[in-house]
Amino acid sequence: MKVYEGKDIRNVGLVGHGDSGKTTLTAGLLFTSGATSRLLRVDEGNTITDFDDEEVSRKISISTAVAVAEWKKAKINILDTPGYNIFINDARAALVAADAALVLVDGVAGVEVQTEKVWQFTEDFKLPRAVIINKLDRERADFDRALSNVQEMFGRAAVPIQIPIGSEREFSGIVDLIRMKAFTYTPDGDGKGKEADIPASLADAAQKAHEALIEMVAEGNDALLEEFFDKGTLPVEHIVDGLRQGIRELRIFPVLCASALHNIGTDLILNLIVDNLPSPIERGTVTATINGAEGEQKISAAGPASIFVFKTTADPFSGRITFFKVYTGVVKNDANLQNLTKNAPERFAHIASPQGKTLQPVTEVQAGDIGAVAKLKDTLTGDTLAEKGINISYPLVKLPEPSIAFAIEAKSRNDEDRMGQAVHRILEEDQSLRFYRDPQTREFLLAGTGQQHVEIVVSRMKKRYGVDVALKSPKIPYRETIRGKADVQGRHKKQTGGHGQFGDCWIKMEPLPRGAKFEFANEIFGGSIPKNFIPAVEKGIIEIAEKGYLAGYPMVDFKVTVYDGSYHDVDSSELAFKLAARKAFKAGMLEAKPALLEPIMNVEIQAPVEYAGDLMGDLNGRRGRISGMETKGSTQFIRAVVPMSEMLNYQNDLTAMTQGRASFHMEFDHYDYVPQLQSDKIIAAAKAAKSGEEEEEE
Repeated sequence: MKVYEGKDIRNVGLVGHGDSGKTTLTAGLLFTSGATSRLLRVDEGNTITDFDDEEVSRKISISTAVAVAEWKKAKINILDTPGYNIFINDARAALVAADAALVLVDGVAGVEVQTEKVWQFTEDFKLPRAVIINKLDRERADFDRALSNVQEMFGRAAVPIQIPIGSEREFSGIVDLIRMKAFTYTPDGDGKGKEADIPASLADAAQKAHEALIEMVAEGNDALLEEFFDKGTLPVEHIVDGLRQGIRELRIFPVLCASALHNIGTDLILNLIVDNLPSPIERGTVTATINGAEGEQKISAAGPASIFVFKTTADPFSGRITFFKVYTGVVKNDANLQNLTKNAPERFAHIASPQGKTLQPVTEVQAGDIGAVAKLKDTLTGDTLAEKGINISYPLVKLPEPSIAFAIEAKSRNDEDRMGQAVHRILEEDQSLRFYRDPQTREFLLAGTGQQHVEIVVSRMKKRYGVDVALKSPKIPYRETIRGKADVQGRHKKQTGGHGQFGDCWIKMEPLPRGAKFEFANEIFGGSIPKNFIPAVEKGIIEIAEKGYLAGYPMVDFKVTVYDGSYHDVDSSELAFKLAARKAFKAGMLEAKPALLEPIMNVEIQAPVEYAGDLMGDLNGRRGRISGMETKGSTQFIRAVVPMSEMLNYQNDLTAMTQGRASFHMEFDHYDYVPQLQSDKIIAAAKAAKSGEEEEEE
């Protein structure tokens, strides 16, 4: 592939709700531009950007893929992003490499929940964008209804620059409202429309939409506004210039028509990308920390090279593949760059331009362009690399913490030996996963954005690395505490043939506020217990508290004060006082009203407004308390605090209740008392499990 300068590059993110047609549109853009020899299909499993085994089998995009189309002497890097809620964070992470976005909207369903979310992503990155109303060939597709929905959600700045010719199965062409020309297409053809006259039946609608477009273009430009008032219209060249300026200033979001499945309108989309969306050089600067101070770095091929790594994939054959965007300078083959995040040198051998899973070799990658390289040693997503002598850092994309965790268990000893390495290879490419061991339950936990997300990781581990693991719901990390006070004695006395054992202590126990853990106080006066035995008392309490009293869960949020006791000059020892403290603890539990605590989670649900009532009713049934509600457009945000034990299967239940149109995020908030009914069940289950273990040992 030839090398392109930054001014001739367009980095475009394709975003939208799941199943809005992003991968199919990518296939159409690639075919129309000549990058592929035929129109590839998602249902045939051969598209350039859905190449992973899981993507092919499930027919959905799981992670962002990059493909290249060459059009009108420009290079277009297309970032085909996922749209389903459990993978949507990957879209956010990838948009850091984009300079503009195409937001796809289903011509039947209109603006959906994830459409709103990705629109917010483009707002966060301040990306110029266009809206593509897709699937206009489908039954019940309606351009006017979808456009009205888009404008309701995103404002009148979303203005059509095209209207469709025909509807549903009869959708066969597009009217260009800028030049007032029509283009007709052959379904499943080469994507290049044939110029024609505007159908008489659309003449009035086209003229009205043309005038509305001119008004919007003129609004933000004083010179054009004056010309518009003088003449009542604008010449085509002024409309083109004004539109380009409006798009780049985020004042205008042009709306286009398409049928990605039948390759209708892809040539006009390519024209829009090259003619109206900015190159990385035109976007100008990127936020960076330069020599320790935050500032703006100019995107330019001049000066030393610096890059940002926005994605990593783990290929079982090629190893780690690193995707990067060059912000300054030029990265040449065999370049040596310093990883400033890890303080490690890296050699860039065999740099390439990514075309899905294929890496097309290039001699260099210019500022503003996207490149890929295999087998870097230490570099991961979020790292900044540069030539030696430069002190710069590009900011990480912050992703929300995972919302659900599952216990993961190897099926055999061989799988156990290789499980950690396989998980860490997958963690390198998916920044929204977490893998850790729960210190209390001692289970290995794999946390992701949803059950399907974690299941896909498990499937990849088996297919890629031959590691077979089972998923289980995690054990709830309950805690135990006390609600009352106690004043008790612990006395340990044992006489043997030689020295005996003697320890005697009086302790007070009292509850502490949530989160205070454990406090120990020594109020011994007059030497009733020698100082050297006091630590043994504390240690005895800590050790037995770790094992709990009611159901075997660690005891927290309590204070123990040792205030009296007695000892024997010969028979007293650290062990004796440790055992005396344990007896005192057990005696104290009989008086101190022990209770179970459970983790309470902060939950935020994002769903269409019509499901709000059902969702709140369901949360109440899970012992949840609604803490807040907010409506944005047609989306309802519900915030609640809910016990963790009630949320283990929530992903599946939420999907069923909302037909997959809702998402949720969950994080730990605090511990609170378990109601008596649930507490009795947990204690009974713990005692039964302990009894079973003792029988097995016998």
